[in-house]
Amino acid sequence: MKATLTIRQAVRPWVESASHRILIGVSGGADSMALAIGTLIESKSAEVEVVAIIIDHQLQSGSAEIAVKARTQLLNLGFTNVEIMTVDVELTDGMESSARRARYAAFDSAIARYQPDYFFLAHTKNDQAESVLLGLARGSGTRSLSGIAEVNGKFIRPLLSIERATTEAACLENSITPWIDPHNSELAYSRVRVRKEILPLMESHLGPGIIDALARSAAILREDADALDFLAEEFLKGQNPEDLPVSLLEGLPKAVRIRVLRSAIYSVGAPMGSLGADHLAPIEALITNWHGQGEISLPGGVKVLRISGRLSLSQQIS
Repeated sequence: MKATLTIRQAVRPWVESASHRILIGVSGGADSMALAIGTLIESKSAEVEVVAIIIDHQLQSGSAEIAVKARTQLLNLGFTNVEIMTVDVELTDGMESSARRARYAAFDSAIARYQPDYFFLAHTKNDQAESVLLGLARGSGTRSLSGIAEVNGKFIRPLLSIERATTEAACLENSITPWIDPHNSELAYSRVRVRKEILPLMESHLGPGIIDALARSAAILREDADALDFLAEEFLKGQNPEDLPVSLLEGLPKAVRIRVLRSAIYSVGAPMGSLGADHLAPIEALITNWHGQGEISLPGGVKVLRISGRLSLSQQIS
């Protein structure tokens, strides 16, 4: 039961620090089933209630039956509370993103009802490596390259230091047959291409250890990004985000200044996650390459204008 023990050791600190309840997102796949197994075992000595949340996205034929099968396996393992939540996925910006948005909305709803200490998610070191490569391909900067956070509010990912092979072995040790998502074999999805083609190619040409190296890089970059975000937050504590002095912005390192601008724009009303490098470049130019540019329009009706040595930010609601 070596793999199961590895999973248990990963979740143990979180289970021991919980006071009453932990939720787990379970798809029926190897990663989430292994996480469920380890958490359930550890919870018995900690006297913590564990509730499994299964999301039926209704995107595949037979999805309801898949959810029921996962629930049955969890009940057979010893779970006493397993909830299937059926969601309607509004396809707006691709299936992956749309399904993720619907899934997390359901998770947030479960958190509001159950009031858990934590909500466990089963991302592994492999997921982390894939996220770093996808971030690199997007050219999204340090925060994107830092990959998946272990802790994000109530959401905890205890398995980020564990490879997928270990979760698969844990399922085998506990006679669990995990569900294999057919979407995980469809090369139309960028993440699947990274998993099936890019990472194996890198390992064949550069040698083994690529997944470990990418995960280490993500951890280092997350520390750097956290430090830069802290400096930006400290700067904004003494400022009105709707009226920023250019002279002070000029004195900031660019990495900090970009974060200040992004945070200020979001605080004025731009939708979270809506700003890319193309949006921020002309705002940066108002500070570092000023030659009388006019007003700049951003998502959410936010307007930015340089007036008398200050950046004026406002939101126009149509």
